[in-house]
Amino acid sequence: MSVFLGLHQRQSSTSSIAGKPETRHEASSDSAAAPPPVVKNSSQLRPHRQRRLGSTMPSPLIVREDGGAVCPENRTMMQGFEWYLPADFAHWRRLAGAVPSLAALGVTTLWIPPACKAAWPRGNGYDVYDLFDLGEFDQKGARHTKWGHKAELQHLVEAAAAHDVAIIFDAVLNHKAAADFSESALATRIDPENRTRPLPPPDGGANEPYEIEAWTGYTFPGRGGTYSPLKWRKEHFTGIDYDSKRGEKGVWRFAGKQWALDVDEELGNYDYLMFADIDHRHPAVRRDLFHWAAWLAGQMGGRLGGLRLDAIKHYSFEFVRDFLAHIDARVDRRWFVVGEYWREDSEFLARYVEFMGHRLSLFDVQLVTNFSRVSLLGEKGDLRTVFDDALVVWKPDNAVTFVVNHDTQLGQSLETPVAPFFIPLAYALILLRANAGLPCVFWSDLYGSFGQHPAPDRSNFVPPTTGGALLPRLMLARRLWAYGTQMDYFFDGENGGDPQCVGFTRFGHPSRSAGHGLAVVMTNSWEHAAKRMCVGPRHAGEVWTDVLRRCPGHVVIDPRGWGVFPTASRSVSVWVNRAAEGREFVDSFVFDYDIFGFHKQKAEQDSKVKIASESGLEPGFKVLGIAVEHVEKNIG
Repeated sequence: MSVFLGLHQRQSSTSSIAGKPETRHEASSDSAAAPPPVVKNSSQLRPHRQRRLGSTMPSPLIVREDGGAVCPENRTMMQGFEWYLPADFAHWRRLAGAVPSLAALGVTTLWIPPACKAAWPRGNGYDVYDLFDLGEFDQKGARHTKWGHKAELQHLVEAAAAHDVAIIFDAVLNHKAAADFSESALATRIDPENRTRPLPPPDGGANEPYEIEAWTGYTFPGRGGTYSPLKWRKEHFTGIDYDSKRGEKGVWRFAGKQWALDVDEELGNYDYLMFADIDHRHPAVRRDLFHWAAWLAGQMGGRLGGLRLDAIKHYSFEFVRDFLAHIDARVDRRWFVVGEYWREDSEFLARYVEFMGHRLSLFDVQLVTNFSRVSLLGEKGDLRTVFDDALVVWKPDNAVTFVVNHDTQLGQSLETPVAPFFIPLAYALILLRANAGLPCVFWSDLYGSFGQHPAPDRSNFVPPTTGGALLPRLMLARRLWAYGTQMDYFFDGENGGDPQCVGFTRFGHPSRSAGHGLAVVMTNSWEHAAKRMCVGPRHAGEVWTDVLRRCPGHVVIDPRGWGVFPTASRSVSVWVNRAAEGREFVDSFVFDYDIFGFHKQKAEQDSKVKIASESGLEPGFKVLGIAVEHVEKNIG
């Protein structure tokens, strides 16, 4: 049995730096309640629904500088794909080529898509077929995966390691898809809206198991017994979503099987998600999955940086804990592991993290929900509430923050739209703050997207927000200057702050970029706004300008370390000493987001057209529609 420690309220500091401390709103009475009781069984991980407001985050947050203290380098994660990437089977090569520029931006962790063989060659990998085929064996229509061949994946991991970028492997351990043959099985049909409620058989009668035909046989004919001898059959699964005997879709639980009790309670019991649901209690299954983790590390030459565990709300919490213990004992305890547990309940997620001994990080679902809510309200959105009940308030060291991902982008099952004007504001909040989790930058916000319905000629390509100009600068600001003590200006002033304008400062740290810091101010108003903020007395006399170039002019820091920092309407500005170490590099930096070579293709075709025109000949080819005109119109 596990011992689960209670949650402890984190108290905000009331000390003052260079002036009056920020006035804070008090947390709700629920937030100040006693910690929940000790939990000794994973099935008792249930919410008590405490909430913590963003106003409970400590300000000032003091970072020590005495005794030659060294401030650790900021880490940044990059999600290296989107849902709608073309199936050109070249993505591993594409990512390997992008690694040097990503490392220059400060990316230290690269999350790659599921690399295991999918149900078909164009599958993104969440429809996983064979964990032990990384694009090596001729199975399910091809040797490669959608992303490329195994050797290319290994080269990517090697290239990333050479630039100190850790690869995070997306592990889909909840289910299997595209079985090699079907089997006759006894199963009970289950109400899809209440997974604890059995349904009667097709011919009526008692709610008892009846015979179905289930696709649960996996022999992996292309791989044979290489790497793993296990051939999966119906006894290795708990349920299925299709009866091929009757051609019916639904949810069936196999006779003699039970859903795991320690899973999310949505729909009564959310063990079953899709396809053939893996039974994580089966001894052969556990051995195979534990073996797979060690095998994967070896196949990547010991250079893999960790895992993203997909859909962990759908399988046993105790299995996840045991799997993590196995990684630490037998694989690599340095691995970073982050889980995808989609639930807008940060108190529960914090309890889950504690049950895992803080060995696991989770994506901050509540924060991205807050981004969506506040941004879609426009001027009526209260920026002061953006961190309310976010996981980063509860567990800053175990939160992975993000603005968009492949599940929340347009057209996906967890679509969570964030207004375009707000995207740079959201990134400033996750990239530049202290004690605020590990920020994850989304592929499409850096490289653009092919959208929900990609055209065969790729003519509907949508470039990144603001033409790709702002996000790289925000990432560089994180890498260079987002260090040291932090002061918040969310609830400053006698009236509890301005709901339409917030800000914060980082004083800088002597061990990073010669101690240079930054000041961030943002507004969702259609009017310009400004904040009087302190950046520390050591910056007195410095002249600061906006590295994002959204707001002209300069700010001179007064003798006490204060300045008035403006920003343009519906915008964010990041103010830094114009003579700061690294400033010249950032000001001249131009990020090339044209990773698909559209501009190069357009230039080559224009050259051919020009040559043909000058010679008086027909060009003899058709110019492909590659949306370059659309790209150019949206730059800036």
